[in-house]
Amino acid sequence: MSKDESMEKNKEAKAETGEEKGSVPLPQVTFSTFVLSLNTSALVHMGVLPEPGSGETVKDVDLAKHTIDTLAMLKEKTEGNLTNEEQALVDNILYDLRMRFVSLVKA
Repeated sequence: MSKDESMEKNKEAKAETGEEKGSVPLPQVTFSTFVLSLNTSALVHMGVLPEPGSGETVKDVDLAKHTIDTLAMLKEKTEGNLTNEEQALVDNILYDLRMRFVSLVKA
């Protein structure tokens, strides 16, 4: 293996593990982190949180509704297969997002 090939493989390995210079380590993929990422996305689309790249606060009602609908579908499809903690997380997040959405569209 040439030096260039070795360096490229090392770079790829670091990228996969989040060790690449300037990268942020990602959390372990679990059901809860997935649900929390959808929650964050919905909050960004509702203008509650700034967009990560630009720092701007932008409201996109259609994307917010789509993300909430995705969480609702996920809740329906996983019914009976979640731990009590996971079920409570989904229920609480959906309730909060729906209340925020109603306030957003009535404003």
